[in-house]
Amino acid sequence: MDMGRESRWERDAMTVEIVFALVTAAVLAAAVFAVALALALAFGVSGPAWNGALVGGALLGAAAGVWRLVRVLRRFDAQRRRGH
Repeated sequence: MDMGRESRWERDAMTVEIVFALVTAAVLAAAVFAVALALALAFGVSGPAWNGALVGGALLGAAAGVWRLVRVLRRFDAQRRRGH
């Protein structure tokens, strides 16, 4: 292997890890939003509170998704640097 260049296996592993991170982040974001939506439906909120619940659920879901994405990719990078 050339110094400074990644092998085909390493590039493939990186691609798989990126796809895994994106998919799990999207699933987590959807789950968090679904919980917020379910709570809003369970408590029967309407009007501005309904809109607030949707916006809040979307923001929490997006934050959870970004957190998951960053966490998975940082863990992968740390393992790659250690040589695992």
